[in-house]
Amino acid sequence: MGHTFLCELQFLLLIRLFWCGHAEDAVLTLEPNRTRFVTGESVTFTCDMKEGENTDWEIRFTKDGQDFLRYDSPPTLKIRDLYTGDSGGYQCSGHHKRRYHTKNSETIYLTVSVLNKVVVTLHPNWTQLFSGEKITVRCEIEDRGDTEWEYEWKTPKSIKASDQHEHTITVGSSDSGGYSCKGRMKREQQSSTVWSDAVTLRVSDKLLSPSAKAQCVLTASPSWLSPGASVALSCEVEPPSAGWRFYWYQTVPDGSHSSYRYELLPGSEHGTEQGSYMLDGHTHTAGYVCRAARGEPVYYTDYSKAAFVWSGDVDPSASLTVSPDTVQHFTRDSVSLSCEGNSTEWRVRRFPEGGFLSSCSHWTTSGSRCGIYTSQSGSAVFWCESGSGHFSNSVNITVHDAGLILMSPVRPVTEGLSVSLSCKLKTGQKASSVFFYHNEQLIQNDSRVELNISAVSKSHEGFYKCWYQGTESPQSWMAVNGFCPEAPSFSASFTVGLVVRLSVIVFLQPLLWCVWRKIKGETL
Repeated sequence: MGHTFLCELQFLLLIRLFWCGHAEDAVLTLEPNRTRFVTGESVTFTCDMKEGENTDWEIRFTKDGQDFLRYDSPPTLKIRDLYTGDSGGYQCSGHHKRRYHTKNSETIYLTVSVLNKVVVTLHPNWTQLFSGEKITVRCEIEDRGDTEWEYEWKTPKSIKASDQHEHTITVGSSDSGGYSCKGRMKREQQSSTVWSDAVTLRVSDKLLSPSAKAQCVLTASPSWLSPGASVALSCEVEPPSAGWRFYWYQTVPDGSHSSYRYELLPGSEHGTEQGSYMLDGHTHTAGYVCRAARGEPVYYTDYSKAAFVWSGDVDPSASLTVSPDTVQHFTRDSVSLSCEGNSTEWRVRRFPEGGFLSSCSHWTTSGSRCGIYTSQSGSAVFWCESGSGHFSNSVNITVHDAGLILMSPVRPVTEGLSVSLSCKLKTGQKASSVFFYHNEQLIQNDSRVELNISAVSKSHEGFYKCWYQGTESPQSWMAVNGFCPEAPSFSASFTVGLVVRLSVIVFLQPLLWCVWRKIKGETL
């Protein structure tokens, strides 16, 4: 009995050895037939038993020796969207459902990498654009090697295939949005990169029109000058963006009396990288504009609105007078402005606070005179311009719907001279027993009608206002100019030569010193 059992056991072991002797008869294949992949791709494993019907087998897939998946039918395993963790050794085995034996495949080692990272780059590298500008979008694949690639693009307009890795676009409003791409190996159609991150373009098109352009905003500081002061111009592109060069111009009145021509400022012929420009030793009223440019071919912004620098000093070639001679006026007052100088063609210009530059011809004008009727409250600067390009002094006029205003001169007061300030009621009468303030400090509170300063000095410059029976006037700035006597003619002096007396030189020395200080732009 024991002998028979041993014989049967030996027979079963021989049968087992017979079947197990073909342990690697299972065949594992891949589609696509390669072992290197990039993230985002897909792969399909197929396990073929090569004996009987595949339905006779229970198929098992393992990765690195661990059960991965088990299928009865069909003998395939598909992995979508591969990532680096899918790298490893894959094997399949078949377990026959009736004969109790197994067949194992050889191991296939799969590598999943992100070597072919893809990005979209911009040339020039600007994401904020304006209608009409050109830009190149480029699909860059890292470690692309010598492989030939084709590309697929996602743009705001479409998804399309392309043999080109870059496209140059003249942008309009419809080109705003995200741009992404991916690459695919031409010889292996199933081998492609993942989609790149999107790069977003913003195309400014305020009027939804291809003709809309970038805008420049120019500011000048200070806007009111002291003689010989430095003025800083600042130019900004709206909306803000990169890559601009800035061009600076002075406004020059043209012969039509309706607009300006622009002349480039020194050093601005090729533009400046910085959006600032310094004017040293500025002495007279003038207007300035700027614009910016970038790209190839060059794209120019529109010119900015004019920014003005105003001077109260009278230019020898032009002057503006105001009647009545006071900064503040009531609504419904009449004010007359008159231009005088060495030109017969003048225009009175007006720049209201928060408004637009205009000519006095919008009101009433007669030759070089302009009359305005102050119907609304507000503030504006006035000056004269000639067709030959001269600017007069500037005056600030304010209009108030109030019960009390301060009567103060519109032009700077020369140091050493006298000046009188008073307070006017809406009835037209001057108020008495008025309190006067200088820079918020009370300086007179008696029964006098006027504030009289017999000899003005620089310390008297500042803001003034008055108070009468519970009513306070608006405040106005009174400017003070340094005093210098007229410089003498030196032509006769030079003919005297060496025989000029020392006493004459001593007498002229203060005048020479004064002239030198004025040239240097100092305030006396």
